[in-house]
Amino acid sequence: MSYKAQSTQFIRIMLSAQTINSCLRQPSATPARHRFIIYVYLRIKNSGLERGDRRRYTVNKRRMVRAKKHLGQHFLTDKNIASKIVEALRPEGKFSKVLEVGPGMGILSDFLLQHTDYETSLIDLDTESYEFLNNKYPQLGSRLINGDFLELDFSKLFDNQVAVIGNFPYNISSQILFKILDNRQQIPQVVGMFQKEVAERCTATPGSKDYGILSVFVQAYYQVEYLFTVKAGVFNPPPKVLSAVIRLTRNQTTELNCDEAFFWKVVKAGFNQRRKTLRNALSVLVPKDKMGDDPVFELRAERLSVEDFVNLTNLLKGKA
Repeated sequence: MSYKAQSTQFIRIMLSAQTINSCLRQPSATPARHRFIIYVYLRIKNSGLERGDRRRYTVNKRRMVRAKKHLGQHFLTDKNIASKIVEALRPEGKFSKVLEVGPGMGILSDFLLQHTDYETSLIDLDTESYEFLNNKYPQLGSRLINGDFLELDFSKLFDNQVAVIGNFPYNISSQILFKILDNRQQIPQVVGMFQKEVAERCTATPGSKDYGILSVFVQAYYQVEYLFTVKAGVFNPPPKVLSAVIRLTRNQTTELNCDEAFFWKVVKAGFNQRRKTLRNALSVLVPKDKMGDDPVFELRAERLSVEDFVNLTNLLKGKA
């Protein structure tokens, strides 16, 4: 890890000029270490923290949550970006409740809980985060949940529409999107931080290299907007990839004009062998000799829009 990266990680620990001077006087301090310590000192000096704030961080430093690799945690540290993410929510009468997934230490929660036009709940699988947040927001009570979002029963927890927001764990981002799709009738809007690659797949258009299964399924039920890109330096620890924030807003489609279960099978089969024509790729569902001579079978899945896949599903349903 570079000295610059270390400074970002430890900046909240080394919080006084006295600590800096003590470190500089150590016999083992090398020129490189001097540069690192001075860099940290300048970061602290220029951060605008008042003496009271520094004391607060010193008191709380042992209660900071440790990011866990197996949970895909990368804690956002930039409050300006956190505020932009929260302000990207558009209630407008569509929902009165918001669920934040993976709040970590509450950088988004701080802004969410300032809003009175919706009620915020938090869910985090990490017990350490849960305990930290329970101390930070004792007023939440049962609205702070220590559990797995992927196992959440929306119908039991929420009796009405609920928006979902979060700096989503990167190792399960696709699973989170499919969980949202499964509960799309209750989730009118989603604002989330994803890996840039996942965000681009959600917003991709037919014919592009990023267009795939996720693109079709998400766009079948949601209008998707790419809001902004986020660099790695505003996370602790910084991820090895760029991130992006997108907004999903439920479209007017209550149900597709086809057998939806078969639609999912057709889309998956088409993209599972995306370099093949649909005639070959879909032969796992329908024998080639029963497909007929419709020109669509000579195309690849990446060329079809959501509507095209709906029509294709209806075309194949009677032949499966």
